Amino acid sequence: MSQAAQSRARSPTPTNRELEHLERLEARLRWLATWTIHNANHLRESRDGMKVGGHQASCASMTTILAALYFHALRPEDRVAIKPHASPVFHAIQYLYGRQSREQLERFRAFGGAQSYPSRTKDKDDVDFSTGSVGLGVAVTAFEALTQDYLKAHGWLDPAREGRMVATLGDAELDEGNIYECLIEAYKHDIRNVWWIVDYNRQSLDATTADRMFDRFDDIFETAGWRVMTLKWGKAQERAFARPGGSALRAWIEACPNADYAALTFQGGAAWRARLMGDIGRKPGVAALVGSFDDAALHQLMIGLGGHCVETLIEAFDAAARDDTPTLFIAYTVKGYGLPLQGHKDNHAGLMTPAQVEALRVSTGIPECQEWAPFAGLAEEDACALAAFIAAAPLADPRSRRYAAAAIPVPEIAAPAGAEQSTQAAFGRILLDLARGHEPLADRIVTTSPDVTVSTNLGGFVNQRGLFRRRESRDVFREAKIPSPQRWAGGRAGQHIELGIAEHNLFLNLAALGLAAPMFGERLIPIGTVYDPFICRGLDALNYACYQDARFMLVATPSGLTLGPEGGAHQSIYTPLIGIGQPNLTYFEPAFVDELALVMRWSFEHLQAEDGGSVYLRLTTRSIRQPGRTDELWRADALKGAYWLQPPAPGAEAALVFCGAVAPEVLEAADELAGDIPGLGVLNVVSPGLLHRDWMAARRDRWTGGARRRSHAESLLSALAPDAGLVTVVDGSPATLSWLGGVMGHKVSALGLDAFGQVGDLTDLYRHYRLDVGAIVEACADLYLG
Repeated sequence: MSQAAQSRARSPTPTNRELEHLERLEARLRWLATWTIHNANHLRESRDGMKVGGHQASCASMTTILAALYFHALRPEDRVAIKPHASPVFHAIQYLYGRQSREQLERFRAFGGAQSYPSRTKDKDDVDFSTGSVGLGVAVTAFEALTQDYLKAHGWLDPAREGRMVATLGDAELDEGNIYECLIEAYKHDIRNVWWIVDYNRQSLDATTADRMFDRFDDIFETAGWRVMTLKWGKAQERAFARPGGSALRAWIEACPNADYAALTFQGGAAWRARLMGDIGRKPGVAALVGSFDDAALHQLMIGLGGHCVETLIEAFDAAARDDTPTLFIAYTVKGYGLPLQGHKDNHAGLMTPAQVEALRVSTGIPECQEWAPFAGLAEEDACALAAFIAAAPLADPRSRRYAAAAIPVPEIAAPAGAEQSTQAAFGRILLDLARGHEPLADRIVTTSPDVTVSTNLGGFVNQRGLFRRRESRDVFREAKIPSPQRWAGGRAGQHIELGIAEHNLFLNLAALGLAAPMFGERLIPIGTVYDPFICRGLDALNYACYQDARFMLVATPSGLTLGPEGGAHQSIYTPLIGIGQPNLTYFEPAFVDELALVMRWSFEHLQAEDGGSVYLRLTTRSIRQPGRTDELWRADALKGAYWLQPPAPGAEAALVFCGAVAPEVLEAADELAGDIPGLGVLNVVSPGLLHRDWMAARRDRWTGGARRRSHAESLLSALAPDAGLVTVVDGSPATLSWLGGVMGHKVSALGLDAFGQVGDLTDLYRHYRLDVGAIVEACADLYLG
């Protein structure tokens, strides 16, 4: 058992005083969340007349769970992904801990205020995982647990920082397919120390959820090695069930359809009484049992489910904390619990009226004009006791939970030798050279791939550094002396995490690995490979990883039409536009291997820089002739995004602009055109992303009154005549480079892909899709002849 698990196992049985404090905190969180949303929608000035929203009902169903979690179960080393729609409750918790300001709450969902959904990069309080795109915040906790296992296995994890990865989620999130993709991968890697806590309120955005599905979740998760703890009944309900007539009452609740239960919850005590007496009132003991409660008490009994019972929750949390078994808690709740919206099928986006909020204020005992005060309405003695209880909670530890990690020195990276090479093969050789060496960087590299390790040229690295496994695994084929270039032995020292064919898992794994430095204080250099067109299959998870500022290198190969015989489903078209448009991701598409070596070294430093980010390399299987360099002057410009491979004569009338694998066609076309267009330039765009980002930043500087500067694209293109023409060529969407015409007002003829590809060799495909020499020459002629 881990040190963290041992400390949890020693948690004493909760006292009545602790239960009282937690119940008070639960009510206070419900109030603060409700008031925060009410203030944003009804009290704060609205300058655009738009509804702000905030999900009051979704918050209310989670308050008891989060109170028990944050003020009892969690330790500083634990990490939590909050149900997105419970964001105001999370911010209220941070407010009570003194880590969130009233100003931030007052500006909830306003510019500069607390975010709609918890954000690592935009919120000022203690957010562990960004959430918002449903399901992803849940699944990433499993991969962060895998990252923790990886660090521990390599001897890098400080034992004091080993914690549990926790996700709270709405039951409707369990419809998300990426959760089950993750569950399969988590089983294969035997992850530990994960809790998923389901707010089972049986309502989604549009309606009540299907009755029959939750009968299967136990089986699904238990088959995957999880412990399932169903928290259906509160203690008051269990006491009622033990009385005469209680077994009939319990059986009635068990059989009650979700929609009926929700409607009765909204209608209240009198409706409950009428329905119960009509359905089971003649059964022995039921009439007396139901009659022993007035309407208000009967209503509270019927909605007092396990997810709203502090004692039930902390008993379950304490029991699960005795070991590191991954655990699914199914906590039955009521959506809108304690609010007039509770149970209504339309309550997801509903907002309480000012009169309803005023009634809640009065019933909660909050004095007027003290709505934001943490302990308003409590007697001084009770307020002091509650403040002391919060201060004594393990999470009250004032030390930062964001760690710094030492920089890993980046060595010089030599380009592999060879007159003709592909960038994909060169990438593999560079990693192999690093793996064979003794540089600290190589030890911190961790590679991962969705079952395309060999075909994306990671095989050499894996042969040298091995697969990561929590338990040793043999290479049976090698032991049997069956010839194979691959050595697939695995163990705790391995540096490659092999995944199944699920791109969401790849990007979530990269996100988790890429957060190792701030999460654990230990830096990893994650490198993930994927077939370029299949980036789109995991695009939501890629965006999620970048939104959290996770740091990783994404190597997507093979790319484009140049893949040839694989056909249209494997030929990427608009992935360059993803690279250009995705924040916190810098996209490169080097044509030559010395460019690749330069870019990889820059990338390893960029991944570690305070103002850095992640990197996307779009590579190809096409082997092309490498240029004969006469100097190193190109290198500085290449790292700004582009350089003149063949500089234009001053005032030249045209230039060919290209990116990546089409270099041979462009250079051959330049030779053909040399006699007709003297001084023709050839511009090699190594990073359309960097070039475009720099151009836009320079323009923003001008618009916002900052220092006026010339962008790199402007500096390069100013060598041409003002009325010159550009022919842009890329094995991808023509929009990747066509924007360059807007930099200096040059005419553009853009070549690229705007249709699905098909099978064929490059001669046929380039001719058909107009990427061949003839198409480039004709495009240049069109600029002048029309």
